[in-house]
Amino acid sequence: MTVPTIVATAHPSNQEGRLLLLGPSLGSDCAILWELVIPQLRDRFRLVSWDLPGHAKSPMTAEAFSLAELAQAVAGIAAELGASAERPALHAGVSIGGGTGLELARRFPDRFARVALVCSNHRFGGDAWPQTWIDRAALVRARSTSALVTTSAQKWFTPESVEAHADTVGRLLHALQNADDATYALCCEALAAFDGEPFLPEITIPVLDVWGDRDETIARESAELLVATVPDARLVVVEGAAHLGTVDQPEAVAKALLEFFA
Repeated sequence: MTVPTIVATAHPSNQEGRLLLLGPSLGSDCAILWELVIPQLRDRFRLVSWDLPGHAKSPMTAEAFSLAELAQAVAGIAAELGASAERPALHAGVSIGGGTGLELARRFPDRFARVALVCSNHRFGGDAWPQTWIDRAALVRARSTSALVTTSAQKWFTPESVEAHADTVGRLLHALQNADDATYALCCEALAAFDGEPFLPEITIPVLDVWGDRDETIARESAELLVATVPDARLVVVEGAAHLGTVDQPEAVAKALLEFFA
């Protein structure tokens, strides 16, 4: 296990505002994932997104890593950008990016004041976890991420957002195809090993859980368990959002984040 190298992208935004790091979902280009939300946040925050290893601008790796090590890489970026105990950063992540945010909340409460999970949870894969991720890693190593495009399109987006945001949807699916297969498989194995439930009571900073009511990947019961277990947490239900709520319902997600990070 090792701390992976990840690349951050600064977005045109309020350079005097609070630093808000935006995290990716598995298979995505984070800048595309958040592009419909960023215009509603940029006047208030200094916005920087980061990409998973082997995705978009981040280099591929052959070394296994955990979500805790991924969080260490993100915390390093935050420190380089000036995050400190005196001026802590904020973090909002989708899916695996949200799970990474939980690790940030647990391990770096001196560097992050609040974290938001969007269509995310303390464990991924439902009742089939961890086998879901073991099987997906094997599939991608055998057939590449192209084998995931059709099912991902169905799980990631509602039919309405596919029509309304066709360009964003198309570019996200291309990003999935372009992800490095071997590194994507390592991300799957990191999710197979990740179970954040035992440490939820240890989290001392506020947590927001934004759950989409059409998300087939994260059960509402799981979101409610997280919110009930973290000492300072709240749940926002976004109607009409599947697993990538930043694309399905960008206005509602932005509203939830603006209120939470106010």
